[in-house]
Amino acid sequence: MDQISRVGIFIAVVQARSFAGAARVLGITSSAVSKQVQNLELDLQVKLLNRTTRNVSVTEEGVIYFERAKRALEDLQEAKEQIYELKSHPRGPLKVSLPLSLGVKYLGQAVAQFASTYPDVELDVSLDERFVDIVGERFDLVLRIGCLKDTSLIARRMASCPFILCASAGYLERHGTPDTPEDLLEHNVLAYTRNSGLHEWRYKDKAGKIGQVSLSGSFKSDSGDVLCFSAVEGVGIAILPVFYVAEHLKNRRLQQLLPNYLTWPERDIHAVFQPNRFQSTRLRLFVDHLAAACKRLPWE
Repeated sequence: MDQISRVGIFIAVVQARSFAGAARVLGITSSAVSKQVQNLELDLQVKLLNRTTRNVSVTEEGVIYFERAKRALEDLQEAKEQIYELKSHPRGPLKVSLPLSLGVKYLGQAVAQFASTYPDVELDVSLDERFVDIVGERFDLVLRIGCLKDTSLIARRMASCPFILCASAGYLERHGTPDTPEDLLEHNVLAYTRNSGLHEWRYKDKAGKIGQVSLSGSFKSDSGDVLCFSAVEGVGIAILPVFYVAEHLKNRRLQQLLPNYLTWPERDIHAVFQPNRFQSTRLRLFVDHLAAACKRLPWE
């Protein structure tokens, strides 16, 4: 095995913090990983890793070598990407994460069109409602909804994503229509359990005054789609991102409530990616492609 390959294996061990973890990532055996790291240490005549039966730690020399070697391999990869870019033929892996319902209902076709246009881009598309770790799970791009807090990442706004209060006509006939946020205290408001905060609604009125009201309800779920279906069936009032309810509002299966109040703070859809020195052609093209698709969203 050549020197560059051994360096890559050493970097994988440090990032995974174990030989077994690196082996899984690289698709080789743990013994092969250990052997190549040993060979690298022999070549350098220095100990890079401290090994015990339970874990692996990096020596002082290993830390220095890891930082410089990792940067060197990134430079080599960037050079390769630039060569492909000169050929105007994007290729290589691209791992992206999209919110489940938004991806299925509104962006799935756009993703498929991108894959058809650029067949040499190896797309790995994950759809999930959870908050994914873009760095730890090695995503190139993540679409996120809300107010961004992690300033270490690069974000590009793609579209608005207002949260809508809504209920079915049947529910409103039985329980009445709220006229003010305080009226929600008397209603069954469906709860989203993936939200770590309190069950409450924060809002801003037309005068710009910000307020909040505590909520209660007999139904909760970790799925926005389930909450939407439940609202359509008259279980209670839902507060959901517009992409869950847009079609139901259009077809009058749901009615928007308290239109003079805006869910606060406002939420947007952002494309989030790591701040690399060089962004691959395939990533830039994919972000531009999604941005164009987001401009066609029915609420934009």
